[in-house]
Amino acid sequence: MTSPVPVVSEASVAAQATDKTTAPYGSWKSPITADLVSGSEKRLEGFAVDTHNHLVWLESRPSESGRAVLVREAEKPGDEPTDVTPIGFSVRSTAQEYGGGAFNLAGNIVVFSNLEDQRLYKQFLSSQDSTPVPLTPNYGGPIVRYADGVFDSRLNRYVSVREDHRGNSAHPTTEIVSIDLGGESIQEPKVLVSGNDFYAFPRMDRKGERIAWIEWSHPNMHWDKAELWVGYISETGDVYKRVCVAGADPSLIESPTEPKWSSKGELFFITDRNKGFWNIYKWIEERCEVRTVYSLDAEFTRPLWVFGISSYDFIQGNEQINVLACSYRQNGRSYIGIINEAQNTLSAVDVPFTYITNIISGSGFLYIEGASATHPMSLAKVALNDQNTKPIDFQVIWSCSSDIEKYKSYFSSPQLIEFPTEIAGQNAYAYFYPPCNPHYKAGQEEKPPLLLESHGGPTDEAHGILNLNIQYWTSRGWAFVDVNYGGSTGYGREYRERLLGSWGIVDVNDCCCCAKFLVDDRKVDGERLCITGCSAGGYTTLASLAFRETFKAGASLFGIADLKSLRDGMHKFEFHYISNLVGTEEALFERSPINFVDKFSCPIILFQGLEDKVVHPEQAHKIYTALKKKGLPVALVEYEGEPHGFRKAENIKSTLEQQMVFFARTVGHFTVADEIIPIQIDNFD
Repeated sequence: MTSPVPVVSEASVAAQATDKTTAPYGSWKSPITADLVSGSEKRLEGFAVDTHNHLVWLESRPSESGRAVLVREAEKPGDEPTDVTPIGFSVRSTAQEYGGGAFNLAGNIVVFSNLEDQRLYKQFLSSQDSTPVPLTPNYGGPIVRYADGVFDSRLNRYVSVREDHRGNSAHPTTEIVSIDLGGESIQEPKVLVSGNDFYAFPRMDRKGERIAWIEWSHPNMHWDKAELWVGYISETGDVYKRVCVAGADPSLIESPTEPKWSSKGELFFITDRNKGFWNIYKWIEERCEVRTVYSLDAEFTRPLWVFGISSYDFIQGNEQINVLACSYRQNGRSYIGIINEAQNTLSAVDVPFTYITNIISGSGFLYIEGASATHPMSLAKVALNDQNTKPIDFQVIWSCSSDIEKYKSYFSSPQLIEFPTEIAGQNAYAYFYPPCNPHYKAGQEEKPPLLLESHGGPTDEAHGILNLNIQYWTSRGWAFVDVNYGGSTGYGREYRERLLGSWGIVDVNDCCCCAKFLVDDRKVDGERLCITGCSAGGYTTLASLAFRETFKAGASLFGIADLKSLRDGMHKFEFHYISNLVGTEEALFERSPINFVDKFSCPIILFQGLEDKVVHPEQAHKIYTALKKKGLPVALVEYEGEPHGFRKAENIKSTLEQQMVFFARTVGHFTVADEIIPIQIDNFD
C-alpha cells in the first residue's frame, strides 16, 4: 500500500545541494504555474453508486466557469468516464447559500437540483440522450431551493429539504417535503415536517415506514445544539407520530448528525455527548434509549456547512451484524476504521489518505474521498479482504489535479506543529510547509519569507494535504503555514468553542503567535511575514493587520471588514452566527477593521466577487477607499459573475499571481521569476 522510503546517503544529499543554483527565496522558477493550479481546481461536490455498482460523482469545472457536472465511472477498464449532465444544466443547490446534497440516485434514475432555476429534475442514467424533466414547479426564478434528498420507494416519491424564499427572501421557510415521481403533471410538493428553523438529513428506512431527520433553531448553528427526530409514516405518506431521539435533554448540550438506517431497520447516528467528541451511536427503539456504538476521543464527522455529508456507512453483505466503515479525525490526521458492533471493536484500515471527508459503501468496495501530503483531493475505490481489515486494492477514480506526479520533487511536505498561544498552558496547531525546489537554494544566512493562511469558516480547519495552491508558493522559495487557530474543527467541542464570543481575538492572537513561533525557531524571516485568507479567513487577515503589527503585508480574498454590516445583511443560515462569535454591539464595532483604518500600517491587496451574497462587495470597496485615502499601498481586484469563492479558472489564476507579485514588490526584496503583468497598486511607486 505504501512505497518504501528510499535510502539516501549523506554524500548524495551533499552532491544534490552543490548542484543547486543559489538564488534569493521567492525568486525561484517553478513548473507549478498559476495555470496549472487554476486548472487543477476541480472540486468534488458529492458522489453515489448506481444500481450496477458504478460510481457517479459531481465535479465543478473552472474551465467551464464553475459548471457542475455529474460524471459516471467507466464501465470497462481503459474506457473514459462519461458526463451524465447535458450542456445547459449545472448540478448545484444553493440552499443555505453553501448548498451540497444536490443529487441522489435510485436504480436508473438521478434527481438533481439545477443551478439556474433551483428546480429538481429527473433524468435516466441508461440513455446518454436522456433529457432532464422538471419535477418541481417553476416559480420564475431560483426562489425555492432543494437539497439533501432521498428516494421513498414505497410511495414512489423523493423526500427533500426545501428552502422557500417566496414569503421572505431574507428569512425563508425551511421544511422537509415530498415530490411525486410518478405523476404526469408537476404538482406542488407536500410538506411532511415543518415548524423549526432548519432541517437536514431526511433519511427513510428501507420499508419507507419511518423517517429520521436533524433539526435545529436560532440562535444555534447545527454544531452548537441540534435534535434528532424520528417520524412514523402513514399509508397516505404523512408523518403521524414523532419521537425525539437525541438533543432534547436540557442537561446534555449535543449536536446529533448523520442519521442512517441499517438493513435491519436500526437507526445509527453521530453525536458529541462523549466529552465533546462526535462519536457513533445507536437508537434502541423498543426502549427509546441511545447507546454508544464505539467511544473514542476523536471526531467522526465535521460541521454541517454543506448538505450531504457521509462520514460512515454500513458495509454491504453483513446482514446479521452491523459492520460500519467510518472515518475519524484525531490529532490532525484522519483514519479509516471498521467498527464491528457485535464485538465492540474498531480496526484501523491502512489507506494512503491522511485527510478524509466522505465515505460510502458499494458492493464489495468502499469509496473514499480524501487526500494526503502526496495525494491531492481524490476519490478512491477500496476493496477490503474478507475480514474487512485490510485493503487488497486501492484505485484512484477521480482527482482534482491529474498528471501531477512529475512535479513530486517540488512538493513541500507539511509538518504538524504545536505552538503556545497567549493563554498560559494553551496550545494551538498548524501545518508548516518549508520552501522546496530541487534546483534552487538560498544564501546560507537568508531566511525565507512566510505566507500565513488563516482558514475560512471560521468553524473549519486546515488539513495538511497536497494543495497545488500552497506548492505554488513553496516551490518559488516561500515558507507557508496553514493555521488551525482556536475555534477550528477536528479537535473536539472544547477547542471549537474557544472562539465563541472571541472571534477577532483568539484567531488573531493564534495567527500572530504562530508567526512569532516560526521566527523564534529561525524557520522564517521576521521582516517578511505576510498573511492571507478567504471569507472569515479574510477577516482574520484584516483584523491581524489592523490590530497587530506582526505582519508586513496581507491579502484578503472576499474577506470581512465590517462585522455589523455582515451581521445585519446575513442570510438565514448564519443569521445569529456572528453574534455568537463576537457578542455585543460594542464588540462588533471594536473588532471591525473598517472602523479602525487609521491602525493599518502595511500594504494590502483585496480580491472580491461582485455576485457575492455572503460578503457584500461594498465591504471591499470601503476598506480600499479608506486605505487609498490614508496613503497606504493598496489594490482592489473585482471579478464579474463570481459568488462567494472564485470558480472561474482565469480568476483563480489571476488571484494567485497578483498576490505573489504584490508581496514581492511591497515586502519581498526579490523579483518573481514568472512573467506576470502586475496590476496597479495605489500609493506605490
